[in-house]
Amino acid sequence: MKTTINHRLAVSCLCLGLPFSAQALEFAGYLRSGMGSSVNSSSQSCFQLPGAPSKYRLGNECEQYAELELRQDLLTLDDGSVFSVDGMASLYNKYDHNPSFDGDNGTVRMPQMYAQWSKLPSLNGGSLWAGRRYYKRNDIHISDFYYWNQSATGGGIEDVKIGDLKYSYAFSRKDNLYQKDYINRHDFNVAGFKVNPDGELEFGASYIDAPNRRDTHQGWAITAQHVQKNFLGGKNKFALQYGEGPGTGLGYTGDTSLDTSNKSYRAVEFFDWQVTPRFGGQIEAVYQKDIRPDGQGQTWMSLGVRPSYAITEQFKLVTELGHDQIEAPGGTRKLSKFTFAPTWSPKGPDFWARPEVRVYYTYASWNAAAQRAANELAAGSALSDTGAFGSDLHGSNFGVQVEYWWK
Repeated sequence: MKTTINHRLAVSCLCLGLPFSAQALEFAGYLRSGMGSSVNSSSQSCFQLPGAPSKYRLGNECEQYAELELRQDLLTLDDGSVFSVDGMASLYNKYDHNPSFDGDNGTVRMPQMYAQWSKLPSLNGGSLWAGRRYYKRNDIHISDFYYWNQSATGGGIEDVKIGDLKYSYAFSRKDNLYQKDYINRHDFNVAGFKVNPDGELEFGASYIDAPNRRDTHQGWAITAQHVQKNFLGGKNKFALQYGEGPGTGLGYTGDTSLDTSNKSYRAVEFFDWQVTPRFGGQIEAVYQKDIRPDGQGQTWMSLGVRPSYAITEQFKLVTELGHDQIEAPGGTRKLSKFTFAPTWSPKGPDFWARPEVRVYYTYASWNAAAQRAANELAAGSALSDTGAFGSDLHGSNFGVQVEYWWK
């Protein structure tokens, strides 16, 4: 639900001299925070398989994170189009660290700051935008895996309707706050192919130019995604992705030192269900193969599920089971993780109802190959022999966490 603020407050907050429409400031946000510990009484140490792009989240997050977003419609023109500005601040801080924000322990960022001219009749309801923006993001909630994410610092034309289809194009030079090089990237999307009742196909293509320095290469990636609504009371998504060179980042700009002999492809399947008002959840499966001529290729497989059952209107029992496996030089790495989380949910029993306040216990086990990889790639992490659990191949955490989002 959108939160409204007095018009005069909106003017003073944005400090803009332009004439405002009568519409109010929109306020949205996200928050997760808590505290946790490992069973040996040290700070909570989270479990992620070295080389895997994601981890299963429940009872396995070692930081506070918040986003606060403000959006204001500045002008509504005679043709019905609307000019708006949007800004977002984010806060990140690791557990058990003071928020100094001068290193890796904490950061304050502006992940969004853009202007948009929307509902343009000349674009059949489409829009123009420019700035830094979360753009066409697709993620799996239980692992926080953004498998197709075109967020960018740039600009574009979005959702121009021609017939039953919607077309979009974005040009960017930086697709995340931590990208070092400015790299020209072009993203094309077409959506709205009705292939079955409540089912749609969307296609996307990315072209990534080579930076203007030696030993860099261009690349490309393509994605096809089918979205099925009204599936077991929820929604199903299935995506296929392929990329070469820097396009091996698939949803992101990858390593520009890779030429097109380096290839990656990925299949993603996940769905939400809410088969009764009290029984819901999400399940996912991911398969990704990275082909590298230098012998450093790997195959990642991931399977996880988070079911939620509400005993009362405001109290849920939530569990999560996830398994990641990577076949790579040095052996097959394996990590399995289980979490049990009694949860207070004041907004109701639905799987997506927030806020949630959780008390959790998490147990994880991994193999020797995973520990060797952690020693090499992530010394001091939970799976390494210099981490919280030493040379053990298992460990557990417990704690409490709140998660909330609003818009």
